Amino acid sequence: MKYLYLLLYSALLLLACPSWAQSTGVLTGTIKDEKGAAVGFTTVAVVLAGGKTSVTGTVADENGRFQLQAPAAGSYVLRVSAVGYKLLETPAFALSAAAPGLDFGLLVLLADAKQLAEVNIVGLRPTIVQEADRMVVTVEGTAMAAGNTAFDVLAKSPGVFIDQEGNIQLNGKPGVTVMLDGRLTYLSARELRSMLEGMPAANLKNIEIITNPPAKYDAEGTSGILNLNLKTNTQRGLNGSVYASGNYNFQQFGHTYGASLNAKQEKWNAFLTLDGSRRVGGRDATFTRIFYGERKTTYFDQQATGNFVSTSPPVVRTGADYSLSKRHSVGFMAGYTLRRGESDFLTDTYLGPSRQEPTRFIDADNFSRTTYTNYTGNLHYNGKLDTTGTTLTADLDMVKITSQGQADFFNIFTELGPGTSTRNVEYTNTLSDLQIYAGKFDYTRPFAGGHKVEAGMKVSQVNADNDSRFYFNNGALELDPLRTNYFAYRESIQAAYLNWSGKAGERLKLQAGLRAENTRSVGESYTTGQVTRRRYLNLFPSVFAQQEINKNYDLSFSYSRRLNRPNYGSLNPFRFYRDPYTYEEGNPFLRPQYTQAFRLAHTIHKVYSLAFNYDYQTAVLSEVPILDVEAATTKYTTDNLDTGHIIGLTGVAPYKLAKWWDSQNTVVVSYRKFSTDATNGFLTNEQLYYMLQSNHTLLLPNKVRLEVEARYLGPTASGLYLIEPMHWLGVAVKRTLLREKLDVSLNVNDIFKGYRYRFSTNINGNINDFNQYFRFRSVGLTVRYNFSRGAKIDVKRRNSNLEEVNRAG
Repeated sequence: MKYLYLLLYSALLLLACPSWAQSTGVLTGTIKDEKGAAVGFTTVAVVLAGGKTSVTGTVADENGRFQLQAPAAGSYVLRVSAVGYKLLETPAFALSAAAPGLDFGLLVLLADAKQLAEVNIVGLRPTIVQEADRMVVTVEGTAMAAGNTAFDVLAKSPGVFIDQEGNIQLNGKPGVTVMLDGRLTYLSARELRSMLEGMPAANLKNIEIITNPPAKYDAEGTSGILNLNLKTNTQRGLNGSVYASGNYNFQQFGHTYGASLNAKQEKWNAFLTLDGSRRVGGRDATFTRIFYGERKTTYFDQQATGNFVSTSPPVVRTGADYSLSKRHSVGFMAGYTLRRGESDFLTDTYLGPSRQEPTRFIDADNFSRTTYTNYTGNLHYNGKLDTTGTTLTADLDMVKITSQGQADFFNIFTELGPGTSTRNVEYTNTLSDLQIYAGKFDYTRPFAGGHKVEAGMKVSQVNADNDSRFYFNNGALELDPLRTNYFAYRESIQAAYLNWSGKAGERLKLQAGLRAENTRSVGESYTTGQVTRRRYLNLFPSVFAQQEINKNYDLSFSYSRRLNRPNYGSLNPFRFYRDPYTYEEGNPFLRPQYTQAFRLAHTIHKVYSLAFNYDYQTAVLSEVPILDVEAATTKYTTDNLDTGHIIGLTGVAPYKLAKWWDSQNTVVVSYRKFSTDATNGFLTNEQLYYMLQSNHTLLLPNKVRLEVEARYLGPTASGLYLIEPMHWLGVAVKRTLLREKLDVSLNVNDIFKGYRYRFSTNINGNINDFNQYFRFRSVGLTVRYNFSRGAKIDVKRRNSNLEEVNRAG
């Protein structure tokens, strides 16, 4: 703990030091048109006199007023721009120690008839800017923002792929963290997808793709962060939208529906969203295993079909912010989710010394029911402590998740020689309860010369209880003590960070930070008496540098250290059976995975980028099959592999094929290697991987937009599995009606059923092959009506969500 306290003391000492507190002045003014009407949301940029490089900037509020921190002493001009108006550039002005700021008074913009005539074809593609520590995809004001959902825009961002279940990959790597306005989401993959599908893209300001997050973010998560920044609600009164959609995966029908309401008065801003759904899905699979034992060889051939239906009455999310004054506001956020699910997993399995001569047939049918509830609450404060940009924010969060499940296992064993059969019925009842409490504050202070220091603290407490009971059910329930387990997990984390950013010259931007996280955890099985205690303090440094070589070429470097903690379900040693020869089991001895990530990126013309990256991973968390060769059984568990190496290139190249046809293209090439010295001996898995992604947007006559998404993933290594190539093609047709109040879209996903999971392991010659298709191919129709066009969501709105919940799976 002494390192944690030392970091906090250093941060407070640095912020309190008078020598740093030489705050610069401010630049202020008001923007109106020729008729004296305010021009809101205009872009204000401060540019070096005689140059084209923007030093700093801001966006005016709805009344045309702007205020921003002035840069260091020098000569500058102010450039003001807005759609439909001519660019305004002020005469050069000087800033010095004696005159650090300036009030521009009234600035008048002149209408630009030519620009207004072309507004329908401007901004077809979201603009992309490569910052020192992230890529920013600007959505506001583009054609993509009209008639699309937040999910549509996120799914078409460079290197991002989201499957039908909501699982997200970034540059071919899973485990991505999604944030709203810089706060982590409470939602599972399906719930997150449902929420984003119900959110109009017009609510988005931009999307930040952060492959190497800086120290201010939680150290959890090694694949990167996708941060969706929402626009500010400026429309007074009540506004919102309603939507409904239906989909069919050629075996099952599903639907979603919902509404959003926003209300704004003088001092308060409130929102309410409702999202109901009937989610459907399943899989059709083939599993093949070959066990080479000392006394015999066993072939395992299985055909499997799985189906699920998950229904949810409207998920409720609501919140409000109240302005105590112009600089201080408080608010709350609350959410409630209830979901009921039913699923089955039906298998036919043949076992024998050869495929041609099986000796046993097993008909195993599993049926399960679950009820899931999620309660979330948040209280928050946001303060602007002065006019130079000093801010203080604080959040208190509470999450309670309960899940109750039941499952029946019907197993019929048939000996194919004599033709005799036996029947065995089993039953499980599971109850899990997860509670998370967290509090944090973040402090930001700008200093002279464009420097900025950020500091903060976070504490969290997690309590997880899992009572899993297994019964034989052959006439009467009989508890099986060997497969029953009551497991409790307690975890507390204390974290603090200090982050600095600034310029070292006209063209070099720097950022450096350090985060400390102290973790204590106790996992206890009351059934076996086994107790696993862990206590570890880690430091997570991050460094970023961006050098402008010339006006058309930037070079940036980043380094960060991250970790992945095991999710709570993976720590629970309870067994869940797929069939009599296959089961999953948790591992209470799991350790965190650590990743050191290096990235060198080239950006040309502010549009094209090529990034070299290298990730070095230790204690890699991965699913591992453990074989009992003589019994022909397989246990799947999560374990720590020794090391992982991922080295590769990522290229982003948008290209306009015509004025009405735009494309966004991404290519990833990487070499991946994983190795471990485990029970089955020393194992190595390596593969050259490549991914090609191309998204196309075509503006057709009569306000019809055609969108095409194509993707090809080459073979890859993931832990001990070798995954075979996959491909995806999706098409959407969208039309805006009723003076842009009604949006209708028809989409078809995975047209050629190419997104099929085929992966295998070879452990000392023993084969374990999977071939699964999760019914990604579907057709869907969505209708959305905006009863107040242009409704926006408050930037203060909290889906104030915690990393801890993302590990609840």
